[in-house]
Amino acid sequence: MNGTEPKIEIFKPFGEAFELTKKILFQPFELTKWLVIGFAAFLSGHFGGFGINFPSPFGNFQPHRADHIIRPHFGQWQPWLQITVAFFAVLVFALIIALMWLKARGNFIFTDCIVRNRAAIVEPWREYRKEGNSYFLFFLAIMFGLLVLAAIMLATFIALGWVGHHAREMSSTAFIGLLLFLFVFWFSIGIFIAVVSYFMLPVMYRRRCRAMEAFRDVTLLIAHNPGSFVLFCLFGIVLILAVLMVGTIVSCATCCIAALPYIGTVILLPLFVCLRAFVLLFVRQFGPDYDVWVNFTPPEFLPVLSSAPPVPPTSTAMNPPDSRPASQA
Repeated sequence: MNGTEPKIEIFKPFGEAFELTKKILFQPFELTKWLVIGFAAFLSGHFGGFGINFPSPFGNFQPHRADHIIRPHFGQWQPWLQITVAFFAVLVFALIIALMWLKARGNFIFTDCIVRNRAAIVEPWREYRKEGNSYFLFFLAIMFGLLVLAAIMLATFIALGWVGHHAREMSSTAFIGLLLFLFVFWFSIGIFIAVVSYFMLPVMYRRRCRAMEAFRDVTLLIAHNPGSFVLFCLFGIVLILAVLMVGTIVSCATCCIAALPYIGTVILLPLFVCLRAFVLLFVRQFGPDYDVWVNFTPPEFLPVLSSAPPVPPTSTAMNPPDSRPASQA
């Protein structure tokens, strides 16, 4: 408003991300570097495959024959069946938790590979252990919170439907409207948390802080700059659709080889590197506190990152250029 606020752009950081991707992966091209950074991207949740269809081993299985085989012995199998189902449910839950932990730790490894332009796994795994674990615990708490919220909303919906049905006071239109409201409310909360957590990573990487501190900071940043983040999300949707389209085409062109975990990640690595660099370069525009390259910049990145990030209005207001004595000018 006073001419000192930083100008937040969308296309400029995307162009810079494209240039950084070329320098990281192609200048020069090193297969070992690709494989290591690809593994870091794989750990961060970029599995590379799209639309994988696994063949069923029960192609010749006849349900009516199975019914004659299982029904006479179902009474004997029932106790073991319950134990087996419970065991596999616990196993699946433990697997989901383990994958969430690996993804949280892998996000910092992948970010470090891009920021420092290096192919390393062990060093960033150890260096950002505290931040990665905090990121994981934050997501774990968010997951349980959303599940509890969904359960409360579902219970409220069922209770209101039951009361309205017996009291004959709630019309079908009001019932559908209530359901739509609850769904939009839950979906909006999920989208907001997803957007905030997406920008928490560069903040935690830059400041070496806990997840809750980064969450509060990013929430305030979005509240003060809603237009910039809305534009980023809209452009991000276009990029995600483009990545899905490219991934599908590459998977078909390679006879679904690109749909395989890790192999597909390595093949599509330029897309994943460009998207992650785009996030880092976009949030960098909000000042040095959000610039992951402020402490260390690879020399080969200097031509791309030569333009200093905008100075926040507060620092400019505290040190106006015209307020210096004439003897210091």
